[in-house]
Amino acid sequence: MQPRFGIRTKLLLSILAILLISYSTLIYSTMKTMSASLRTEVDRNLETNLTYARSQYRDRATVINYSLLQPATAPVVQGHVVAGDRKWLDDRLKQVHRVLPSLDILLMLDGKKRILAGIDTTSHGEELYLPGILDQALVGKGVVSSTEILPAATLCQAGAQRYCEQESNAEALVNTVVVPVLGEGEKVLGCFVAAEILNNQATLPSDLEEVSGSDVEVSITQRDLRIASSLPATVRDASTLSPKVIDVLERGEVYRGETRIGSRDYETVIDPILNSRGEFVGSISVAVATERFRQTRRENLGNILASAFIGIICSFGLAFLASRHLTGPLRQLATSARKIEQGDLDQRVEGDQDDEVGVLASSFNKMVQALKERDAIINRKTTDLQELNEQLERMVDERTSALVMEMGRLEAVLTSLAEAVVVTDLDNRVVLFNPAAQQLFEMVPHRVVGQPIEQVCDLVGFTPLLERIRDLSQPERGGGTKEELTVKGKRLHVYLSSLSDELGNFAGIVLSIRDVTVEQQVDRMKTEFISTVSHELKTPLTSIKGSLQLLLTRSKWLTDTERQLLTVCFRNTQRLIRLISEILDISGIESGGMVFKFKPVSIGELTVYAVEEMKSYAMGRDITIVNTVGEHLPMVYGDSDRLIQVLTNLLSNAVKFSPEGKVVMISAEQEGNYVVVSVADKGRVIQWSDRDKLFKKFQQIECQERGKVGGTGLGLAICKEIVERHHGRIFYTAAQERGNTFSFTVPIIGETDAKGQDSHS
Repeated sequence: MQPRFGIRTKLLLSILAILLISYSTLIYSTMKTMSASLRTEVDRNLETNLTYARSQYRDRATVINYSLLQPATAPVVQGHVVAGDRKWLDDRLKQVHRVLPSLDILLMLDGKKRILAGIDTTSHGEELYLPGILDQALVGKGVVSSTEILPAATLCQAGAQRYCEQESNAEALVNTVVVPVLGEGEKVLGCFVAAEILNNQATLPSDLEEVSGSDVEVSITQRDLRIASSLPATVRDASTLSPKVIDVLERGEVYRGETRIGSRDYETVIDPILNSRGEFVGSISVAVATERFRQTRRENLGNILASAFIGIICSFGLAFLASRHLTGPLRQLATSARKIEQGDLDQRVEGDQDDEVGVLASSFNKMVQALKERDAIINRKTTDLQELNEQLERMVDERTSALVMEMGRLEAVLTSLAEAVVVTDLDNRVVLFNPAAQQLFEMVPHRVVGQPIEQVCDLVGFTPLLERIRDLSQPERGGGTKEELTVKGKRLHVYLSSLSDELGNFAGIVLSIRDVTVEQQVDRMKTEFISTVSHELKTPLTSIKGSLQLLLTRSKWLTDTERQLLTVCFRNTQRLIRLISEILDISGIESGGMVFKFKPVSIGELTVYAVEEMKSYAMGRDITIVNTVGEHLPMVYGDSDRLIQVLTNLLSNAVKFSPEGKVVMISAEQEGNYVVVSVADKGRVIQWSDRDKLFKKFQQIECQERGKVGGTGLGLAICKEIVERHHGRIFYTAAQERGNTFSFTVPIIGETDAKGQDSHS
């Protein structure tokens, strides 16, 4: 197919297109830069004039404030305020008015907001109503400056006589300053009230116009109505702020935009005026005429377009000449390119020029050679890729089969589990509801699978778990938790854990539910049975113990053999009573029936009692108990009998599991608000596998030297319950080489505990 245009025409058009694009880009960027520069100049002008206008407006209140502070703090003024000397105060206010002639209102009020004196006011003794600002100044005992909208009645009462003839609904924007007069002890005696009515006041706009020039217009509005402006009266009275502008100002934000005032366009910035309570009452606006800036932009645009037109005409001539010179060699290149397109990679271009066209011809020939070599490489690589693709497909098939088998195993495991399992996906919709869950909740899978977990929780009575499920759905709150619920008379243990994908993102939740109703019933029955049997055994054993003690006291009539047998019986009876007491203790703790009598006690005394009680038992095993607890430790708050029970139990275990001839150490030290008591032995270190069951009921640890030691396995469990009832904790630490240390904490008595009486729990 022959091209529509020749290569010379295309080259000419290309050069022209490049020139047109370049000139267009230059014109656009130049105009944009000029517009941005003009915009920056306008914004800077607006911001400067607004800052000046704002400072001039606020400086008026500052001048009034400093002018009234001196008389407000003068003792002579305070004395006349207390005396209610109206004549003297009137003269004083006239002196202040001569200093501040711009004030329209100048009053002296007493502590009850009644007018004592004032300029041009006839309302002496009447209470002045200024909402908010008077209370703020008198209660806060500080100067308050605020711009308020006041009704004509209040202005007339305050001495602004021209408002006495206004309509009852007339209002005015007033720059108000309240300076409290404080006596001894910061007592409020009264206050100065000074105000400047801004309506129809041309002082501030005129001052700004003199500084900024005639292109800058300054206005003050009362809400949306202009009340003071450098604009002509006809334009000012006919213009109001639009609802869009008012909406921005009521939010306390500065409005910036273009407005049309009269017959001229202005760039305007409007700053809201808020009263002392943060309410919108008016605004200060600065407007800069944009006519001069637009005229400058139009002139610059005309100059740029004229220069661009001349440049394009010259460029057209140069492009025509250049295209004629370059077309010959390029036609040859075009012909060779068409043959290469048809598959002739042996095609070459003859070129002996020394210019860029010759370089292009040489590069063209090198490119053709490279294409030929690359085509051969591509053919070889294509064959290799086909083989790799077939191999990859085989691997994918094998991996898919393995995954299917793995999924089958996992499904079989979940199906055979005795515990109910519910699994959700990323959107917390149920994707697995195993047979145990179906049996537990008596629901078929099609009612549950695919439903949101919230709906399923409502169906099965798991509503209390919804908050925990939402927490686990958050990436930063992943992990697991355990909850206990009672649903339809069944006691359930629910284990919740979140699933994560390979990137650590949330992928779902697993709920494992176990019905422990029967287990808890059996455990309760076991506990009740043990408690009942223990109670029944303790009474006859106590009688037996008493009888054996009586017989041993009369041992002079007994033979050695009889005395030895009675002693063995007495020790075994004591051992049985101790075992039964431990069973009753753990039963009482679990049922909440164990009574604790808390009072201030000394750890030093308790350790002495415990060591004395265990001395004979330790001597029998050739064990030395060393007590390093001093009397310097602070008093603790606890039950002395129960704490001695903990100490004797720990000492008994230390002696029991220590080799003969060793030393058992008991020590204590203060850590923060607790006293830490430790019992250390030199026995073999407890294995990691046994440490989890140290403080569990009916758990015993075998000693490698002596085998399994007798006992109920309740001692440490009772110690744990007693210490936790004292708001402490008991823990185990192993020595680096040999030995074990059991420690527990007891809170130090506080001041409130020390002043109170003994308490029971």
